[in-house]
Amino acid sequence: MTAFFDRRLRAHPVRFDRMAPALAGDLAYRRFCLPRYSTRRSPDHVRLADRARFHLRNASWVRVPTTEGDVQAYVFEPEGGRAHAGVLIAHGWTSEASFMAVFAEQLRRAGFRVVAFDQPAHGRSAQPRASLIDCARALLQVAEALGPLRFAVTHSMGGLAALLVGEGGPPMARPYPFERYVLVSSPNRFSTITQEFADELHLGPAARRSFEHHVARVAHRPMATFTAARLLAATGRPALVIHSRDDAEVGFRNAEEIVAACPRSRLLAFDGLGHRNILFAPPVIRGVVSYLADG
Repeated sequence: MTAFFDRRLRAHPVRFDRMAPALAGDLAYRRFCLPRYSTRRSPDHVRLADRARFHLRNASWVRVPTTEGDVQAYVFEPEGGRAHAGVLIAHGWTSEASFMAVFAEQLRRAGFRVVAFDQPAHGRSAQPRASLIDCARALLQVAEALGPLRFAVTHSMGGLAALLVGEGGPPMARPYPFERYVLVSSPNRFSTITQEFADELHLGPAARRSFEHHVARVAHRPMATFTAARLLAATGRPALVIHSRDDAEVGFRNAEEIVAACPRSRLLAFDGLGHRNILFAPPVIRGVVSYLADG
C-alpha cells in the first residue's frame, strides 16, 4: 500500500484541500519523505551531482549496512597517513555527499580523516523514501561503523540530523560523542520547515495538524521543542554556525536564534553566498578547517 501511494504522489498532482483532513495529513507526510521529488531540489540536480562526484576521486567508497537500508559512504584518508582527528560530513535534504566533497578534500589535505555519506533516499543510498529521523539513525550507524569521529560538519537539514544523534534522546538508540559541530545554513525550528511544506500543499488547519502529528510522533518530541538550538544546548558542545545573510531557503534569523540560545557557539556570517553556493566558497572552507584545527 505504501508503494502504491508513493507512486501516485510522484506521478499525479494531488489536491490535498479536497481530502478528509486525516487522509490529507497522512499523504502529506508521505510526500514529505520523498526528497527526490521535493520542489526545493534544483531542476538540474542530476547534472550538478555528476559534476560534483569528480571531487570524490580521492575517497574510498564503502557500502555501510544500516537499519535504514544500505548507505553509500566515502572515506577520505589524510595526507601523510596520520590523522589529527576524524570528521563526519552530513549533507542536507535533497542533496548528496558529493556537494560537500570540497569540504572533505580540504579537510583531508589539512590532515583530517573524513567520512561523508549519502543519506537514506539520497544519492547512491538505498530506499526511495526517508524521514529526518531515518537520516539521523543512519548517521549514527555510519559514525559507529567508520569512526571514531570527533567533529561533525553539516549543511542545512544535515545539521538537525547530526544534532539529534549528538543529543541521543528518543528516538535515537544512544548518543554519539561529537566534540564540535559546524552548522552551515542550518534551520533552527523544524516547525518552520513543516509549515512551509504545509503551505505549499495548501493544507487546511485540520490537515496541517494531522501532518505535524505524524512528524512529532516519529520524532518523539513536540514540534515546539524541535529546534537546533535545544538540541545543541543538550549536547553541551560548542559549534561554529555559518550562514549567508541572503539565504532565501533558510533565513539568516535561524543562525541568530541558534547562537543567541547557545553561549558556546559563534556565528560566522557571509554575504552573497545564498543557501548552496556557500558550500564552495573558499573563505567558508578556510573558516571550517581553522575552527576544527583549533579544536
